[in-house]
Amino acid sequence: MGEYVSIEVTGKVATIVLARPPMNALSRQVQEELRAAAHEVSARREIGAVVVYGGPKLFAAGADIKEMVEMDYQEMALKSGELQSAFTAIANIPVPTIAAVTGYALGGGCELALCCDLRIAGDNAKLGQPEVLLGVIPGAGGTQRLSRLVGPSRAKDLIFSGRFVSAEEALRIGLVDRVVAPDDVYTEAMAWAEQFAGGSAVALAAAKRAINFGLEVDLNTGLEIERGEFAGLFATDDRIIGMTSFIENGPGKAKFTGR
Repeated sequence: MGEYVSIEVTGKVATIVLARPPMNALSRQVQEELRAAAHEVSARREIGAVVVYGGPKLFAAGADIKEMVEMDYQEMALKSGELQSAFTAIANIPVPTIAAVTGYALGGGCELALCCDLRIAGDNAKLGQPEVLLGVIPGAGGTQRLSRLVGPSRAKDLIFSGRFVSAEEALRIGLVDRVVAPDDVYTEAMAWAEQFAGGSAVALAAAKRAINFGLEVDLNTGLEIERGEFAGLFATDDRIIGMTSFIENGPGKAKFTGR
């Protein structure tokens, strides 16, 4: 669909593919193409899960520093909102998303992986937020999403030091969810995504909203968010289909419509 970002659909799983050699640098053009890809897969009702993939060699090695070096405060003050919102578009895809991480996922590449619901990494992966080594901080959600995922102390360690994290350490601290051989990363990501391809899209979207929004508030407010999402599903066709199928055929046999 774009010069550097494309969408490939297999069954009900869409893969958002980054292809900007040699390092998949996340330029402003790539950011806007990611935004467009996120909006497209979000609008296509037949898509039940999404994989974000940088190819077999690496995920994304960070922002396009050559593009950023000439920017001053006034320009970045205007553009930083666009940067964050492009990544947030990935985070807001309503179906389950998985980052298939091979090689480097650094800076903006790590932030892009953080936007997904799950991360599968090759055992050769290196992740990190090295922005302080450039005299800046993560600007596409890294200070916020990383701290929520691995805790503030670990996030501060990674962001303050700018060090790279091996796949083994990333798994230990919860930065990634599974580590496999590099050649198996995409296959494993697709297998995980395919679990949800035939699921209830409206229920999955409600669960994702309840978890994501609930993390931002106190427990009682989170419970109220959950209650509203739960009750709202009783206005959907999928709820009728799922419960009727359970009564008649047992669990796991419903054919959902996503409505």
